[in-house]
Amino acid sequence: MSESSVHKVLVSACLLGQPVRYDGKSKGIVSDWLSALGAEGRALAFCPEVAGGLPTPRPPAERQGERVVTASGMDVTAEFDRGAKLTLALCQAQGIRFALLKEGSPSCGSGRIYNGRFEGVSVAGEGKTTALLRRHGIAVFSEDQLAELASALSSGSMATDRDP
Repeated sequence: MSESSVHKVLVSACLLGQPVRYDGKSKGIVSDWLSALGAEGRALAFCPEVAGGLPTPRPPAERQGERVVTASGMDVTAEFDRGAKLTLALCQAQGIRFALLKEGSPSCGSGRIYNGRFEGVSVAGEGKTTALLRRHGIAVFSEDQLAELASALSSGSMATDRDP
């Protein structure tokens, strides 16, 4: 078995069908490739927000700079930061170098997040967990980048902008 064939991937639990999102639902994705990864024991489900101490369901939250707040103004930055640190610790303990995280999330967004004004408008940005993982050399992909993740896994590359 080659080294690249044993890489584990951290996956947002909601993408694997677990009802851990703020609204108590999941955003499970249908993917034969991801199912196979799970069947091989290589997909590790994790929710930074739940790990950080937030309940399910919970009020929606959005990033406002370095802070994360709910629509009512409650500051939940500490829980988001705690969840990000626990995610990083898990990745480091398991030797995980790749993550598949939920786009748009204030924790897991990798290319876009909501604008922080609770208007349903997304902007370029990344969530707290994604930012911390990337600062520590972990490649983060969204559910819209399954092909790129599969390619990176097969080559063992950390690059996220490789040409096919």
